[in-house]
Amino acid sequence: MRGISGIALRARNNRSINDRIIDRLLKERFMSKALQTMEWMAPGGNLNAYIQGTATVPILTIDEERALGESLYYQEDLDAARRMVMAHLRFVVHIARSYNGYGLPLADLIQEGNVGLMKAVRRFNPEKGVRLVSFAVHWIKAEIHEFILRNWRIVKIATTKAQRKLFFNLRSAKKQLQWLSADEAKAVADDLGVQVKDVMEMEMRLTSRDATFDAPVDDEESTYYSPSLYLESKGADPAEQVENENYEGDNNFRLSQAVKSLDERSRSILQRRWLDDKKSTLHELAAEYGISAERIRQLEKNAMKKVRVLMEA
Repeated sequence: MRGISGIALRARNNRSINDRIIDRLLKERFMSKALQTMEWMAPGGNLNAYIQGTATVPILTIDEERALGESLYYQEDLDAARRMVMAHLRFVVHIARSYNGYGLPLADLIQEGNVGLMKAVRRFNPEKGVRLVSFAVHWIKAEIHEFILRNWRIVKIATTKAQRKLFFNLRSAKKQLQWLSADEAKAVADDLGVQVKDVMEMEMRLTSRDATFDAPVDDEESTYYSPSLYLESKGADPAEQVENENYEGDNNFRLSQAVKSLDERSRSILQRRWLDDKKSTLHELAAEYGISAERIRQLEKNAMKKVRVLMEA
């Protein structure tokens, strides 16, 4: 009996060991599959694998999309949001590829588009009766546009909001590489609602290229010097110049308004004591107005104080 019980105990122990081994193998297999699934989900890693991975995710039907949208909208189901995002990653790739001509990495454009997709999913209302892809395309393009404006120097430097809008519209309206003719430029301007000169200016910027900061000089007798060889001028900053001009103009405007608010006598005293080229003395003004020089000084002081208060208001 003791031998039989020992055999049964060893068999039970072996079975428990086998069960643990099987459980471990199943877990390792599941984890490896999960890791393989997660590998393609970052476009910054292997872009080709990511694009192929997005194509393997099945597209949602209308009923599935509506059910997931209602689950997210009413119950804030994050798993439903994940499924909606995953099913539409292929559309982000398709939209991002249309911006390849800007010289920016496709992986970065896709990542920015994915941010727009997630924002769209967060705001998606299934009760509106619109498919998610139609709603999300505007958010995806908006994020990609902002990324291009932040990173492409040709657009970023000295570009107004109206010029940025014209930039994207002109690039999509221009169907060929040649320069626009006068009639074509006028047609584009009429279509976009801008002036012809704005279209021509933006076309020049579209066809320009970023200059190298340290351009090599092959000819020893060349008079060209790279920007790094020039001395920096602290007073040549355009931003500071505009700021100083605005500050000076604002001060002059405030001073003019403050002086106009004074009475005629005080205004005349300030004008002749401080603003005229040939300034009058206290005694000259006292003799003219028939009061003492001390009184003229008091009027001048009070007028200056009132002007200072009005300018600082």
